[in-house]
Amino acid sequence: MHKSLLSASLIALAIAAPIANAHEAGDILVRAGAITVNPKADSGSVKVDRGPAAGTNLGGKATMGSDTQLGLNFAYMLTNNIGIELLAATPFEHDVKLKNTALAPANGKLGTLKHLPPTLSVVYYPLDSKSVFQPYVGAGINYTWIYDEHVGSRASEAGFDNFRAKNSWGLAWQVGADYMLTDKLMLNAQVRYIDINTTAYVDNNSVAPGTRAKVNVDVDPMVYMVGLGYKF
Repeated sequence: MHKSLLSASLIALAIAAPIANAHEAGDILVRAGAITVNPKADSGSVKVDRGPAAGTNLGGKATMGSDTQLGLNFAYMLTNNIGIELLAATPFEHDVKLKNTALAPANGKLGTLKHLPPTLSVVYYPLDSKSVFQPYVGAGINYTWIYDEHVGSRASEAGFDNFRAKNSWGLAWQVGADYMLTDKLMLNAQVRYIDINTTAYVDNNSVAPGTRAKVNVDVDPMVYMVGLGYKF
């Protein structure tokens, strides 16, 4: 009888241990895992905005490929239910393509670009801090720094050069969840929508001196991350 009670007590303690104080005010949460940026890339048509043919609408669309990198989250719990979080990652690289433009040499891969998307959010955890399962929602602001743009070899042969894109400010929303494996270690999954809008430019002096084309792109990616976290 006593052995049964002791065994039951130990099992209860083992189950309860990770539940106690899952997230509390003052906790620092660090998460790391695989993060994928999947751009929607809904663009306007490609237009010539500089040179003898300025104002010409070339039609077509711009698209961007997805990329997966190492994602990092740093969060600080202001209360048991509210935290502030910073999203970071190793640089993403995306292929940029043009399709269905009136200028045939422009169609296909234009080039590549890299970006970093630091995002600062306020997150809300609705459940009691002792719950082993901690879903949350968040909203914040994103700054996307775009750099290292360059045209591809095929586009370069067609006379394209000086490819660049503007940085972007936008809002971001997320849903996610932590599952406490121990008092400190957790599994994490999250999904975000980030409002990223940019204007890309590219020169082509082989068409005519001073010719430049531009396209406005609503990148607006869905961002997915799965990983592990640790509470300090």
